[in-house]
Amino acid sequence: MTDLPYAADAEFPLSIEELSVLRRQYERENVDGEATTQTKFNYAWGLIKGRKATDQQFGVRLLTEIYNDIPERRRECLYYLALGNYKLGNYKDAKSYNDLLIDKEPKNLQAQSLRDLIEQKVKSEGMMGMMITGGIVAVGAIIIGSIFKGSSSKR
Repeated sequence: MTDLPYAADAEFPLSIEELSVLRRQYERENVDGEATTQTKFNYAWGLIKGRKATDQQFGVRLLTEIYNDIPERRRECLYYLALGNYKLGNYKDAKSYNDLLIDKEPKNLQAQSLRDLIEQKVKSEGMMGMMITGGIVAVGAIIIGSIFKGSSSKR
């Protein structure tokens, strides 16, 4: 599908004015009962594109509601849920949603691109975690070595 934006598009937030228009429309419709699916979807995408984690989380929550309540919008929601979770650092969830989309659309270039981004992040964060763990182990070994060295020199 080519109607989905690439992951890089999620890195460019809407202007304050653009997001305000979406928020006002969502709030106006929500007061009357329930915002339309399209309004909810547009607002969720605007929130996900933002830089605030709280906005991104709310955007993911709105998309999750659409995904659960409107079966005909699930395919579309999969990609945006994957993007939202990716931006939040929830790589396991991002990968799950993206894998579901790739299962349905193996040739989806946007989903393939996002899969690569997710895998790169997981690898880089895994390496960072190993480096931190290795550093902690090294510091612990130095401390323990110092304690043993100090106790053996007192004898």
